[in-house]
Amino acid sequence: MRLRIVGCSGSYPGPDSPASCYLVEAEHEGRTWRIVLDLGNGALGALHRYADPLSIDAVLLSHLHADHCIDITSYYVLRKYHPSGSRPPIPVYGPDGTPGRLARAYDLPKSPGMTEEFSFHFYPEHPFAIGPFTITARLVKHPVPGYGLRIESGGKVLAYSGDTGPCEALVATARDADLFLCEASFVEGGDNPPDLHLTGAEAAQAAIDAGVGRLVLTHIPPWHDADAIFAESAIFEGPRELAASGVVYKL
Repeated sequence: MRLRIVGCSGSYPGPDSPASCYLVEAEHEGRTWRIVLDLGNGALGALHRYADPLSIDAVLLSHLHADHCIDITSYYVLRKYHPSGSRPPIPVYGPDGTPGRLARAYDLPKSPGMTEEFSFHFYPEHPFAIGPFTITARLVKHPVPGYGLRIESGGKVLAYSGDTGPCEALVATARDADLFLCEASFVEGGDNPPDLHLTGAEAAQAAIDAGVGRLVLTHIPPWHDADAIFAESAIFEGPRELAASGVVYKL
């Protein structure tokens, strides 16, 4: 399993990266399977650098804030009007309300909305499979319904926090993960609203509590000093780093 950081800027695109988007790949049955975790502002353009967007097998949206989902509207255009012809719908997983939210974002009627380009699914309470990937989604703490995602393939585990405040569901999502891709949007000591985001120290504590192998901090807004947030995460003694657009991790 491979994780490619497509976009890692928090809350809005930054000077060095689009907003949230992560490409996960694995070989299975003679081909490469590809799923995308979130597709935020500016991410679809960057995705072209690393994979043909028409080769994506599924999109998993952690929640419906624009910096995690809004480029689905551009992906709709690509799949519907591509010169080679419209493509069969691919699965898009997200919270309840995803089809209507995306239809409104592109000023489409609710029916059919984007349902001819995407097959929409709400996250089930049990693990589900897409090709070689087994995915478990858990509700985490955020002002809108948001999910942490656990992706397993080939005996390896990737955990993705989505956007969240500290909570037990986050630790459960990351339990014993080989790599924990965790948001860190706040700084310690700031006037931080509850149940919205994590500090670097809170992300590190979740990693410690979950017993993860590697911590990768992401979703740091451009208005913060990423190195300062990274320094706050030093309580995690395992391998840790800041996400950067284009970097690949092999699990």
